[in-house]
Amino acid sequence: MPSDSIAVTGASGALGRLVVRRLLDLVPAGRIVAVVRDPARVADLAERGVTVRRGDYDEPGGLAEALAGVNRLLLISSPELDAGRRTAQHRDAIGAASKAGVGAVAYTSFLGADAEAGGLTEAHHATELAIRDSGLPYTMLRNPFYTDAFVHPGLRAAVAAGELTGGTGGRGLNTATRHDLAEAAAAVLTGDGHDGRGYDLTGPLWTFPELAAVLSEVSGSPVAHREEPPAGPMGFLHGLARAGVLERQTDDLARLLVRPATRLRDAVEAALAG
Repeated sequence: MPSDSIAVTGASGALGRLVVRRLLDLVPAGRIVAVVRDPARVADLAERGVTVRRGDYDEPGGLAEALAGVNRLLLISSPELDAGRRTAQHRDAIGAASKAGVGAVAYTSFLGADAEAGGLTEAHHATELAIRDSGLPYTMLRNPFYTDAFVHPGLRAAVAAGELTGGTGGRGLNTATRHDLAEAAAAVLTGDGHDGRGYDLTGPLWTFPELAAVLSEVSGSPVAHREEPPAGPMGFLHGLARAGVLERQTDDLARLLVRPATRLRDAVEAALAG
């Protein structure tokens, strides 16, 4: 294993795969380690020369073995919803990284996790503290909600109906695309000067009325916006936007990308194209 190897945990997930693909554009495949629970799910990456190792947040001993010889690690947060279990998994993963002698860790945290210790940020806040306490050089990548959760091929139904509903009260959302966040993570993993930094990553603000207007322009069919909160988990996200808590803006993402973050129109064009 090269001394400058880079590992990505959760490499079979949507974000992890994008990070590995971006790394393949930046460094030789032999430097990349994809750590996954099921190696069969990333056989395509192995065929491209990426080293694939089995690693599970619930098995810290095996995870330490998977991280042996790794210089830089991207610790992608666990999909576990229970904050207590998620925090325990992350702490075990940090311990495994320390045991393996990993040189530095970047962690996919969440906006506000540096200051807030409850709700959505509970596990992320605890994880950031654990990383700092570990003594490992670190970079915190505080991601926003994904644009992909709102702008996706399902919007074709809104175009067909001529109506887009949303319960955000016209307030802005500072989401970012997975592609942009993956590219930013890869930039940190392959660049210098990021140790000890915390990046608050946000894309350009957009609103649901604006989304309806862009859908109209891109599709060529009129799409009107109607204020109506959705049910279920999306209703919760719309409520956060309506309260104005998703309007924070920084230039951290654009600086890591060395370009503007993806515009709403570009995201809509990609979504409608499928």
